[in-house]
Amino acid sequence: MLEQKSAPKDFGFGEDEAMMRDAVRKFLSEKLSTYTLSRLVAKAPEPVYDHGGRAPWDAELWSDIVALGWSGLAVNEEAGGADISMVGIAGIAEELGRAALPSPLIPTLSASLLLRHAGGDVAKRMMALIAGESATASLALTNADGSWEPADAPLTARQDGQDLLLSGSAHFVQDAFKVQFLVASARLDDKVVLCAVQVDAPGLTLEQDHIHDLTRDQATVHFNEVRVGVDAIVSRDAAGVLEAVWPAFLTLVAADLCGAAEWLLQTTVDYAKERVQFDRPIGFFQAVKHPLVDAMVDIDRARSLFYHAAAELDVKSPGAITAARMAKSAASDAAAFISNRAIQLHGGIGFTWEHALHIYFKRNMHNQALYGDGVYQRRKLADTLIGPIGAA
Repeated sequence: MLEQKSAPKDFGFGEDEAMMRDAVRKFLSEKLSTYTLSRLVAKAPEPVYDHGGRAPWDAELWSDIVALGWSGLAVNEEAGGADISMVGIAGIAEELGRAALPSPLIPTLSASLLLRHAGGDVAKRMMALIAGESATASLALTNADGSWEPADAPLTARQDGQDLLLSGSAHFVQDAFKVQFLVASARLDDKVVLCAVQVDAPGLTLEQDHIHDLTRDQATVHFNEVRVGVDAIVSRDAAGVLEAVWPAFLTLVAADLCGAAEWLLQTTVDYAKERVQFDRPIGFFQAVKHPLVDAMVDIDRARSLFYHAAAELDVKSPGAITAARMAKSAASDAAAFISNRAIQLHGGIGFTWEHALHIYFKRNMHNQALYGDGVYQRRKLADTLIGPIGAA
């Protein structure tokens, strides 16, 4: 019997991972300042709320990101990618949250991780498109009930010769209007299949969701007997694959939450040092200091948890799902707390459209719900560690 490897105490985050993270932070700080971000996604509220405008993004910046190889970070080396560790990917995802980057990078990384775990010729070919031809991808895994259970596939598949015909609707598809293909799950008899589907495939339509997050778009994707050939069927028995890779999805979102939460914390600390009230900087007062310290502790705890979850994934630990749920729970709660306090402690200016606070606040709100908020994750943890309510 093989001995189970344990995650290293430093999470496996070495010099290479630190250099990559720092390079991403430097690039985004130079290319996507807060002013640039606000001008890009929040010029005025009317297009967003009156016309349901689609979230804008900088295509030129995305081209630079692709040229740097970020889109292929989770792709196998044999498919032309960097194949870096999950810890390294998580560190970069935190920087994406810190910059509130509007791009299809997070969903593309998620799809790549799923394809990498699925393996096989089809997955390798799709990963090669991501790494070598700058293709972008997203996940279509959620049904009409909003279930985050991997077995609850949103689509049904019908065999038609060697091909499959997909029908139904996938919900909460992230950045669907920015990607070239989707990795979709469907129920075929008693099994879950995974298919790679082009977004312009006949019978596939995108219905835009009106969401509060200004840095991304979301869609409901309708499939009307969309034909999928054998060259696009990633897996014909994918329930185990989805369960194994689900912790990676949770870890990426937790990292994004921590990055955005850290930006809110640092911005609020800086403001508390500058804003003077009653002849003193407001940071002098305990009513301001204490919640900021509480937020710092919460964010640091959540950061440790998502790095631990990433390290568990790297060593293929069966405890990865528990670690990832703990990370997503802690990050969701930490982000909610600092989002609230940042608005409050900025006073009147915190409520204005012109200040960038609301961009991060809304990104955090979206990420809190994505794949289940803190309450949901704790309920799942309780079911795993204690047992379902009412069980004998």
